[in-house]
Amino acid sequence: MSIPTFPADSQTSDIVAALEESGCAVVSGLIDADLRASIMDELAPAMAKTRVIQDDDPKQFYPGHTRRVSALAARSSAVAENLIAHPVSTSVCDEFLLPNSEYGYQIHVSAALEVGPGARGQVLHREEDSFTFFEEPRPNIIVASMWAISDFRADNGGTLIVPGSHKWPKDRVATEEEIFSAEMPAGSVLFWMGGLLHGAGSNTSEDWRYGVILTYSLGWVRQEENQYLDVPKARLAELSPEVRKLLGFEMYSALGFHDPSV
Repeated sequence: MSIPTFPADSQTSDIVAALEESGCAVVSGLIDADLRASIMDELAPAMAKTRVIQDDDPKQFYPGHTRRVSALAARSSAVAENLIAHPVSTSVCDEFLLPNSEYGYQIHVSAALEVGPGARGQVLHREEDSFTFFEEPRPNIIVASMWAISDFRADNGGTLIVPGSHKWPKDRVATEEEIFSAEMPAGSVLFWMGGLLHGAGSNTSEDWRYGVILTYSLGWVRQEENQYLDVPKARLAELSPEVRKLLGFEMYSALGFHDPSV
């Protein structure tokens, strides 16, 4: 089983079918070079302040020789206006998350990731590992996406994916033959189910690999990234109602009320 790949004009139903079967899919040609440049320019100040750990500790979840910046809705208009509510992403989330979350879903994590030369491969994990209440394989809780701002290759840290592992029991371990690198040109997006084993690949090249991860979760679970602290009120007012809702700033049924006078 390999990673299914689709052109930008593919039917959502075909992408959804691949995600159901393989737990992953690449859609190419969704964002152009100008948008990718805008994302990098807007995030450059924050990236420049991010400390790159040179002495890697294999016990740490995040490998050394990498940069990671979160709070993307606050830091990048290009991400907020073009990626968070991208119609392909929301169409996929509608199919997998709305059946378990009738009032909508939300951004779970937003981050820009640069994997540098010498970075080790990340331990394989599942986006839904925080939700230990549910036994594996879990119901659909998260849909994840990784936008390729630069080319993703096997030698520069392209995301490692284990197709089909979203259906596995907890104790099954992936063999080398079951692990694939998500190679995709800049402008593509990789989708994967929250129960799928994955991790950043090792970077044996001389290039930095740049990606933007946006994950979406059911509207009634706690978000991994605290958007309420990351997005200031002034910035929130600039965002579209659709993006504000996706960030979690609307009530989910009776959950999430607040006193606007405070």
